[in-house]
Amino acid sequence: MSTLDKSDTALVLIDVQKESEFGIEGVDSVVNNTEQLIAECRKAGIPIIFTRHINREDTIGLSNKEPLNDEARPVFYDDGTDAVEIFDQIKPEKGDIVIDKYRWSSFYDTSLDLMLRNMGIKHLIMGGFVTDGCLMTSVFDAYFRDYQVNLIKDMCGATNEGAHMASIMIMANWVYDLAVFDTSEMIKKLNGESYRNWEPDYPDQLQFTPESMRETFNALNK
Repeated sequence: MSTLDKSDTALVLIDVQKESEFGIEGVDSVVNNTEQLIAECRKAGIPIIFTRHINREDTIGLSNKEPLNDEARPVFYDDGTDAVEIFDQIKPEKGDIVIDKYRWSSFYDTSLDLMLRNMGIKHLIMGGFVTDGCLMTSVFDAYFRDYQVNLIKDMCGATNEGAHMASIMIMANWVYDLAVFDTSEMIKKLNGESYRNWEPDYPDQLQFTPESMRETFNALNK
């Protein structure tokens, strides 16, 4: 089992923004789980970092072929709307860190790595939206920067279950020191109670086909 010292751990929440209501499955459940874990992290003194995906309403800095509406403004994450705000239920409090980003990975051209290293952080607890986009690219970039990631699989979501399951298993296969939890099990770990999680014994352990995807994904729950 990987170690996780509360003194060098941070909770990093990827893009849990009001824009997430555009079609992601299970948003309410994810936000409820996030609220529970934030409360536990606050009790444990674990720093909380939110990222927000931003598309400027004047279109400066947009990714190539970012969708635009009839008014030539970004369809998604338009900073001229409240879609870029964190859900009210889990909105940041004084002392939390909020990092705005303009590309999927939360490490790309942002201060996230600087903040984490300044605080001496080595372990990340991560969740957010969307599993197969901004979350997954941020998890890989965290691994490339030598952070140990604890992925909370019921604290993230995608536009469909297949994309969610596939991306969770891709991360589990190729982030060699990844630990996968459900929210309730991470809360037990933070409270010093016995818990269940999944960690790989070797790379590409969760090989799956379209036909075997669900059965293979369920191995993460054992």
